[in-house]
Formats: sequence, structure tokens, C-alpha cells
Amino acid sequence: MKTDALILKAFREPQSISTFRLPDWDLLIRQARRGNVLASLHAMLAERGLLGAVPAQAREHLEWSWIAAVRHSEAVRWEVRFIRKALMDVGVPLILLKGAAYVMADLPPARGRVFSDIDILVPKSSLNAVEAGLMMHGWASMHQDDYDQRYYRKWMHELPPMQHIKRMTSIDVHHAIVPETAPIRPDSEKLRSAAVSIDASEKLLVLSPVDMVLHSAVHLFHDGEFDHALRDLIDIHRLLDHFGQSPSFWSSLAPRAQELELMRPLFYALRYSGRLLGTPVSVEATRACDIAAPNGPLLALMDSLFLRALLPDHTSCSDGFSGSARQALYLRANWLRMPPLLLMRHLFHKAFLSPKKE
Repeated sequence: MKTDALILKAFREPQSISTFRLPDWDLLIRQARRGNVLASLHAMLAERGLLGAVPAQAREHLEWSWIAAVRHSEAVRWEVRFIRKALMDVGVPLILLKGAAYVMADLPPARGRVFSDIDILVPKSSLNAVEAGLMMHGWASMHQDDYDQRYYRKWMHELPPMQHIKRMTSIDVHHAIVPETAPIRPDSEKLRSAAVSIDASEKLLVLSPVDMVLHSAVHLFHDGEFDHALRDLIDIHRLLDHFGQSPSFWSSLAPRAQELELMRPLFYALRYSGRLLGTPVSVEATRACDIAAPNGPLLALMDSLFLRALLPDHTSCSDGFSGSARQALYLRANWLRMPPLLLMRHLFHKAFLSPKKE
């Protein structure tokens, strides 16, 4: 496991970049680009007044990535306007999740973060009205296959992804943060009722600070997609660092995780953000989460998997087991998503029946 990657050192010890030579910068930029955190690296260095220590050749890459990220954030703000307009008559508050929430609430993870779609959370009872409102304003489902439609609508925690027919922007409409078939069932009503407004109309909301961290944790440690794993871990790192300035945040984090059945993902979030990024974590919160730790042999196995999969998929960050680690965690995510019989049916259909239709 290569937990000494330059990209980790840069985020963990920002002052250390002053010792980097040009070959180090070349490798660092490649790692950051592969992990989709190049603009986030620029933001972090700018916040600490360290851009002047970056060689001109490397700084040019950082600055171009930053310009693209700023334009991306502007596009997100513009797109949220269209979504609000489309759902104006539906009568439900618009709760933003993940990247769009960070941008609209102007939170630290938004600085330099680039993402592909906007995620929103609505009541399950309002899904039909929300979908109709979006369709009336130009969004259409990206999955026309009957099986995929059934898969999302019956078993998952969201509608099939939708894309605007003109702007080609994507939106994911969630009614929960984990699939319907998952063994853990965070109460969506509790998440919605604790959401906080970020505009004067009180119709644009984000999850509460504690719930935002918990959602980020369950998204990273249960979904099984690790293309942007380091970006998502940096989200957790920056959220904890930002919200952790308030003592009440730490005292409420573990109890809320227990209430929402999310202690295990929180345990992993605190463990790996601390080990890989040096996140300052409350000792009391860490101890409170230790009750959710897997047994010794299983924890050793999870360490060997996550400490590989959370790094950028770049040869300098990988060893002979990195690909296997990502594959194992993908299978684990499917196991956590569905009961065994349903999972076997789903995998059989996707492996043998769907390709024939295509």
C-alpha cells in the first residue's frame, strides 16, 4: 500500500511543497489530475498562501484547472436556477446534496470541486410530481430499458438519472441516501426535517452539517465507485475541518450516526481521513465510533482494501493488489445494496440479458 503518495503529502503537509523538485511536481500533477483533485489542490495552496512556492510550469496547470472549476461552479449555480423554476409549482423544498450543496452553500469542499450531475432529495411521495415538473422543463430519463426503469423505481433510492435535452446537464432525484433494499435504512424524513435553508425564500436547502458528513461517508464507503474516491475523501476532510470548529458538531456526530444507522460508514470516514489526510478528529467522536469497528481480522482486510482504493488510480499510487482491491470493494458495495437472491438475479440480468438487448 502506497500511503506516502505525493498527493497525500501535499494535502497533509502543505508546507512540504517547498521541497518539491520539478519531477516531483510533474508526478504530483499527474496524481492530482487522475484523482480529479487538481483544482482542489490549487484551492488548498491558495488558501495557505503557498502558490508562490509552486514552479511556473506546474502553476500553469493548477491555474488552468482552477479557471475550469470556477466556470463549473458558475454553471452549477445557473442550473440550480432552472431546477428551482421547474419545481416551483410542485410544493416541496429543494434539498441539494453533495457537490451542488457545497457550491450553493459556499462550503470549503466546493473550492475546486468538479462533478458531473446535480443531486437533490425530495419526499418519496412527491417523486411523480417532481419527475413530471422536470420533464415539462426539458429533462428526460437517460435509461429507457424496461429492466433499468424497474430497477431504479422499485429497488433504488433514486429515479433513473435525467438529462436536459438541450443543455445536456444531468440531475439525480433521490428520495433516500441508500437503496430501498439495503440492510441499513437511514430515515429520510429525519434528514429532510433537519435540513437548513441557504436562501431567503427558505425553499433552497442543504442537509445539516452532521447529516452532510454522514451522507458523504455513506456515499464513499457504500457505493463501490472509486473513480473519484480521493476527491470524496477530501470532501469529508474539509467538511470535518470546517464544521469541527464548533464543539457541538463533534458531540452530536456519533449520536446522529447511531440514530440513522450510519455508525460503520462514519467509523471508516474518520479512520481513513485521519490516516491519509491528517484530518483533525475529536478523540471523543473517535472513541464513540469505535463500537462500530469491525473485528480485528476484518478491519485489517478493510484497511488493505480502502488504503489502496482511496488513492488515485495512477501507477505511482498503485501496487499489484490495487486493482483487486477496487474490484473487491465494488462487489462488497453490491452485497450491501441488495439481499443475496435479488443481487444474483440483478447481476445475471446485467451480465447476460442486457447485453443481448443492446
